[in-house]
Amino acid sequence: MIKVLQVYRTFFPDTQGGLEEVIRQICLNTHSVQNRVLSISSSIKKPDIVNIDGIKIYRLPLSFEIASCSFAFKGLSVFKELVAWADIINYHFPWPYEDILHLLFVRGENKKTVITYHSDIIRQKSILRFYKPIMYQFLSSVNRIIASSPNYLLSSDILQKFNNKVDVIPYGIDEKSYPDIDISQKEYWEIKYPKPFFLFIGVLRYYKGLEIAIEAAKGADYQILIVGSGPIEGELKQQVKDMNIDNVEFLGYQNNIDKLALLSLCRGVIFPSYLRSEAFGMTLLEGAMFAKPLISAEIGSGMSYINQHEITGLHVIAKDIKSFREAMDKLYAHEDYAKQLGLAARERFEELFTGVKMGKKYDQLYLSLMKD
Repeated sequence: MIKVLQVYRTFFPDTQGGLEEVIRQICLNTHSVQNRVLSISSSIKKPDIVNIDGIKIYRLPLSFEIASCSFAFKGLSVFKELVAWADIINYHFPWPYEDILHLLFVRGENKKTVITYHSDIIRQKSILRFYKPIMYQFLSSVNRIIASSPNYLLSSDILQKFNNKVDVIPYGIDEKSYPDIDISQKEYWEIKYPKPFFLFIGVLRYYKGLEIAIEAAKGADYQILIVGSGPIEGELKQQVKDMNIDNVEFLGYQNNIDKLALLSLCRGVIFPSYLRSEAFGMTLLEGAMFAKPLISAEIGSGMSYINQHEITGLHVIAKDIKSFREAMDKLYAHEDYAKQLGLAARERFEELFTGVKMGKKYDQLYLSLMKD
């Protein structure tokens, strides 16, 4: 069995986001592989090992952060031990600290290496000038790079520079890795929110575009429910208060049982992200899995690969309040049309985005690397 080390700065149980779910789904759906995960935790003082869903997770204690990049010095010996154990190291980009780890401890070793390229670096422009030489060394030195969609591959200047070693493997979700719908919890949410609502699920970050969705909802007959927490939660709540908006509610973190109940009840899933930091959108996959119509912005990323305009949902103009409101109004006013789009989203999910399909492609990738 091939031994693969998955490397990223955050993972369960410390954080719960789309990228963490991608890594979990890779681990659960690769069957020729024994996976381990290396991540950083801000809640521990010394290296720690936990087991979740049969995945062995090695957590390194956080030393400090610079521009959202985590560093962990106490765990360098753990990283070296895991590199010695692994046949293949699968990095999840971007995380500049892993570039340094790779260049110091892996490059030149007899190890196969893969980068799953989750997104371009968008916000940290000033730091990017200094980081670029390291980044290009890192990307140049690995065996393969994986893009999550053909859309992102074509629109990323960085990926185009390494096109000769890029494969496209879309993210996928295994339905069996999610709990069954709890009828009592579904009834609880149905009673609590009897009016039609649109649902957002995710970490509340600057690029998610929630300020657009919030303003677009003002005065509507439907609600927007926001599941998740994050760095700009306070700002968004203040926006709702300042604008006197009474049909947007923040539900905070919800476990999978409640999250799935809400997905089953919503009129549609909204995903107003407007920057390329949002390269794919796992919430869109979850919405498609539940046969829900999707609303997302067209920014040349994987979001448009999942959500096809007027087939699986609606595209809106990035950062455009009027466009977003019109899309929600249309799905609210035309329930049959919304259901039609949702069924098409489910069909596309089954065709392209199941965990089984993703896992099979990663299995093939790992096997091919071991044969080279």
